[in-house]
Amino acid sequence: MADPTLLLRDVHDSATPSWWPPAPGWWMVFVAVALIAAAVWFLRARRQRKRRTAERLFDDAIAAAASPAAQVAAMSELLRRAARRRDGAADRLQGEDWLAFLDRGAKSPQFVEAAGRLLLDGGFRRDVDPLHVEALREPVRARFLELMGVR
Repeated sequence: MADPTLLLRDVHDSATPSWWPPAPGWWMVFVAVALIAAAVWFLRARRQRKRRTAERLFDDAIAAAASPAAQVAAMSELLRRAARRRDGAADRLQGEDWLAFLDRGAKSPQFVEAAGRLLLDGGFRRDVDPLHVEALREPVRARFLELMGVR
């Protein structure tokens, strides 16, 4: 039944594909990874730039104030401006309500207590202790950056 004239030859494997250039699917993966990395880098750089701008705004406003009372007034003004970003009516809060707003979401109250109380009337005093202003500066700066959305 077999044809005696039929010649059978050995089966040869085809050549293995080279690793370069990669298949189109791998090019798409490379492009996707590159785009994701570029987006992450861009967003991180933008956030750092916004943070530096807000820090510079705060530091320049405090440095421009001539006296400790003016520094407290500048801190209060900056906090009120930043508070409008979080709540449109926050800049109109007065007294204890304003200090409670500033402490909202904090682990420990920093403004309702002694250091933060200086914000209520420190800008209107003739003489304010510069040590109290320096003690108030860091919590106010941290809250300002948080309200600006860069922390």
